Order: sequence, then C-alpha cells, then structure tokens
Amino acid sequence: MDNFSYLAQSAFPLVWVVVPAAGAAIRARHATSSEERLEIWQRWWAIGAFGCGSLWMTVAFLAFPDVMATAIGFERTPFLFEIAFANLGMAILGFRAASASARERITIGIGGGMFLWGAVVGHVYQWFANGDHAPGNTGGVLVTDILIPAVMIALAVRSRRLANAPRPVAA
Repeated sequence: MDNFSYLAQSAFPLVWVVVPAAGAAIRARHATSSEERLEIWQRWWAIGAFGCGSLWMTVAFLAFPDVMATAIGFERTPFLFEIAFANLGMAILGFRAASASARERITIGIGGGMFLWGAVVGHVYQWFANGDHAPGNTGGVLVTDILIPAVMIALAVRSRRLANAPRPVAA
C-alpha cells in the first residue's frame, strides 16, 4: 500500500466529524440565540456524525466484509457481522437523538461511548501488542471513536444546563 492510499484510508473516518461540524457551523451562523445554535449543533452531530457515520459502518461491514477486515488488520470472522449490527444500533440511536431531549442525548452518547471507547482500547491494544498499523485500526478511526460520543455528551450537557439556567426577568 502506498503512502497516499494509506493516508486516505486512515483519514476517511474523519469525514464523519468534519462534515457535521462544518454543516453545523455554517447553519448556526444564522441562529438568533445560543439555544438555537446549540440545537443546530446537536442535530447535525446526531444525524451526521452518530447516525450517518454508524450507518456507513453498518453498510461497509455487511457489504464489504473482506475489505473491512483488511482495513482493520484482521482476518474475516463472524465478528465483522456483529460490528455491523452494533453500528446499526448506534445509527438508529443517532437518528433518534436528532429529536431527543438533552437527557436522552446524554444517554445515547454514553451508550455509544461504551461501544466506541471500548473499540479504542481494542485498537490501541492491537496497535501496541500486535503491531497492527492497518489504516482502519489506527489514525482517524481513533479520533472519531473518541470524539463522536464525547461531543454528543458535551453538547447535551450544555443544552441541559442552558435549559435549567435561571432566566432574567424583564422589568
């Protein structure tokens, strides 16, 4: 694998954080309040990063299991089928989070985080214990697996705090 191909494959998962962040930033420029801006960010993140990113992984693991096995540095096993359906569950949760309450978004972020942060531990272990430097094991996947649930949780916590903050009384 040449350097450009490796870099492209390693960086591809970053699409699922860059596109929603850019979309939210562009759309939020027209928001009239911090609450509206925060809601825009939460919806873009829920649908783009969590929902579409997880749905993409579902399709990739089901339709191209050999390609995905190579990308993560593993042999093809039934585990790939399990990864696909774990991602399908997260995709459904991500799409649900688009219209969820802040409390539910926190729960969705934590639930997704348990799977994705566990995957990060597995990727790092494979990296150091077995020298697995496959593009789907190191690089962009580590960033997205950490950031997607963490940002979902952070945005939802901020939303919950804004909703519970005392409002100034008009005189």
